[in-house]
Amino acid sequence: MAAQSSAAATTNIMLAIYEKKTSSLDLYRPLRNYICMLYSEREAQNLEDDLQIVKQYRSDVERQADPSPTARRDLLQSYFKALCLIETRFPISADKDHVNTVTFVWHDAFKQKQKASQQNIHLEKAAILFNLGAVYSQIGLSFDRNTVEGRRQAIHAFIAAAGAFAYLRDNAATKASMGTSTTVDLSVECAGMLERLMLAQAQECVFENTIAKGSTPGVCAKISRQVGLYYEEALAALNVAPLKDHFDKGWISHVQLKAALFYAEACYRYGLELHEKEEISEEIARLKTGVNALVEARKSTRGAAPQLLDAINKLEANLNRNLERAVKENDRVYLMRVPSPSSLLPLPAFSMVKPMAMAEVLDASKEKLFASLVPDSSAKALSRYTEMVDDIIRTQAEKLQQGSELTRVRLKEMDLPDSIFSLEGNLTLPTDLKDDVEAVQISGGPTGLEAELQQLKDLRRVNHELLVQTEELLQKEAAEDTQFRSQFGTRWTRPQSSTLTKNLQDRLNRFAANLKQAAESDARIERSVRDHSALMSILDRRPIESALPTLARPIMSLDANEDAIVGGLKQNLRQLETLGAQRAGLEDMLKEMKRKDDILPKLMTSTGSYEDLFRKELAKYDHICEEVTQNIGAQEQLLLQIQAQNEEFSAVFNLEDYKASREKCYKQIQAAIAKYREIKENINEGLKFYVTLQDAITNIKQQCSDYVMTRNIQCRDMIEDVQRQVAGLNFQDRKSTGTGSYNYASVQQPNQAQRSNPQPPPDHQHVGRPQAPFYQSAEQSTVPGYTHPPPHYSQQPPPYHASPAPGAPYQHPQAPQQPPTGQEYGQPAYPGWRGPYYNANGQQPASFLRPPYTVPSPYPPPNQSGYYKQ
Repeated sequence: MAAQSSAAATTNIMLAIYEKKTSSLDLYRPLRNYICMLYSEREAQNLEDDLQIVKQYRSDVERQADPSPTARRDLLQSYFKALCLIETRFPISADKDHVNTVTFVWHDAFKQKQKASQQNIHLEKAAILFNLGAVYSQIGLSFDRNTVEGRRQAIHAFIAAAGAFAYLRDNAATKASMGTSTTVDLSVECAGMLERLMLAQAQECVFENTIAKGSTPGVCAKISRQVGLYYEEALAALNVAPLKDHFDKGWISHVQLKAALFYAEACYRYGLELHEKEEISEEIARLKTGVNALVEARKSTRGAAPQLLDAINKLEANLNRNLERAVKENDRVYLMRVPSPSSLLPLPAFSMVKPMAMAEVLDASKEKLFASLVPDSSAKALSRYTEMVDDIIRTQAEKLQQGSELTRVRLKEMDLPDSIFSLEGNLTLPTDLKDDVEAVQISGGPTGLEAELQQLKDLRRVNHELLVQTEELLQKEAAEDTQFRSQFGTRWTRPQSSTLTKNLQDRLNRFAANLKQAAESDARIERSVRDHSALMSILDRRPIESALPTLARPIMSLDANEDAIVGGLKQNLRQLETLGAQRAGLEDMLKEMKRKDDILPKLMTSTGSYEDLFRKELAKYDHICEEVTQNIGAQEQLLLQIQAQNEEFSAVFNLEDYKASREKCYKQIQAAIAKYREIKENINEGLKFYVTLQDAITNIKQQCSDYVMTRNIQCRDMIEDVQRQVAGLNFQDRKSTGTGSYNYASVQQPNQAQRSNPQPPPDHQHVGRPQAPFYQSAEQSTVPGYTHPPPHYSQQPPPYHASPAPGAPYQHPQAPQQPPTGQEYGQPAYPGWRGPYYNANGQQPASFLRPPYTVPSPYPPPNQSGYYKQ
């Protein structure tokens, strides 16, 4: 049977609430005075605009309702947010240190002769919330509910009104009722009743939409029943204190009739569904209870709106008509026993509405009013909250890091994923060993040692040639001196060359000995390169991984499940990698949440306990903490699976033998690197020695050249003198006339003229800089770059070093990069010298050139041989 239209689906009778009224109040002056008193006049001037805004809000609220309900709604919301900010910064009370000249006065909305007067901002906030709910109810009533869009907008307005009254009940009603002067309309009971009333009207609009869409009788019955339940809850609150005698009879009659109307409507719709199911007996019982509810409601109510009464009469007629039909069908066809009303189950109900959450709508944390005024309590609360957040983030970050470290250690213990890579041919060296090999290859590798050995040979040859050239200079000059001495006999009075060049010749002899020992060291290096070329050849492989052994599949397989084992292991490793990536994302998410977590505005607007706010704010980290726990737990389970799979993998592929072969190869590579470094270091020391020695020989060659030049000048002058003597000239006459004669004094006279002393400078003299030995010991050298000791695994004594003591670490020698500054490498002897050419007592052991190499016994001791001193 088709559903008939009921009066309940077409009635437009709903209730709206009028706003509370207030008395005029000046907030500007008291607030400004408080700022001046507690902060400063300058701060009050800076906040002048904020004070003016609050003053305007209050002035607008005092006026009668705005012609535009939506504008009025926006005003009330803005003013409530401003009050939240004022509450946290301006204590309003009778206390002499507070804002004590402000008194809020509000009249009851339903009995306007009653009013409340308090020096408490809670009364102001509660009144504004009440008026906000009232304005929302007026907005809901203003829409045309004969259209789908009008009903949708009305639903939204009524649930917003319900939300405002619910917010009033939960957050402000109790505080506003604590004063000595209160009104019933701001009580918890009244706010709860109005919330139910607004929800009933919102659900009623949903029912109207349901009927308009032609929904099934069962759906309409459930929605209609929920409308009735909301009205019944509102009616129950109206019938008890403190609301029982506070509202007009018309209010109570309206709510009572609506409750009965929608209960009967639910019975009517549910009866239609029962009729379709041929459950005639229950249909009869439901229709009877609906009719009885309407009859009782009409008898007990007075002063109801005519439209509402007409809707009740129409619905009652529909119920009676269906009841009469059902009774006839049961008497003629079904013959079922009709159950008593008390035995029936409650009608099913389904709510389609709930109060709007007003916490976000009325959130004042983003408002800028009085932002510069931060009470000390809020600052301390923020510091405490920050510590709590830091503790959460630190704890979770440690869990994540421990999870990653656990994965790394466990996988390393199982040699994963390296064993899988080896099976697939993707071999790799450990990172530190790979870096060492790359460093060797970048420096030229073993094949580059031949070129460096050739450099040693070339430098040794150059030094030898320089030394020979220098010796030839002295020998030629000595030969000339001997020739003239033999020619002129006693007339040739200048010192013999052998006497003057003794120091130079001794140094040249030492250089020659150094070169000989260096050649022996070079030979040992060459032998070492040849002897270990096979060991070091592995370092020239590119890639070096080609030298590693590979993990091979078993030659014979009983069940051919190798692929399944490897596949399962690889899949779990990928899942483990995914968990690791998730941990990184979770850690970043925690840091980002902390960065954005600024609750100071909420602290500034909070009027309740900070602990409650902290719990609410910290709860937003709970889901990340839960994800961290789940991630760590999932990883632990996965590692257990991987461990079991790896044991099977190790047994099938004989992993232990492969590991032993690989470790052996690693040791070979390490030994090759150690030997290469040892040889490379010795070659470098040799190169530095030859370069330094070349500078020293060049310097002494220059000194010898200056000496020879000076002797040649003296030789020419003396030949002229001797020739004059032979010609009969008198040396004494020439001396008295100032032409000058040459008197070669003994070598002990230190202040003779320059030309009369043609010998080289003594070793201990210094020109320009203090003397330093040509070679420095390893302890004396300060040249950077050569202080790194070679590896401890050197098995043979290096060719340039004395054998180290047993168990002593290998000590890298030091050699100066630049020749030391001393007399023997200073300015040439002629013509810029000062003082005697030589001093027989000037030879000092410290000026001796240290030999180039330190070689093992039976070679000379370290202070006489070797590139450097151990």
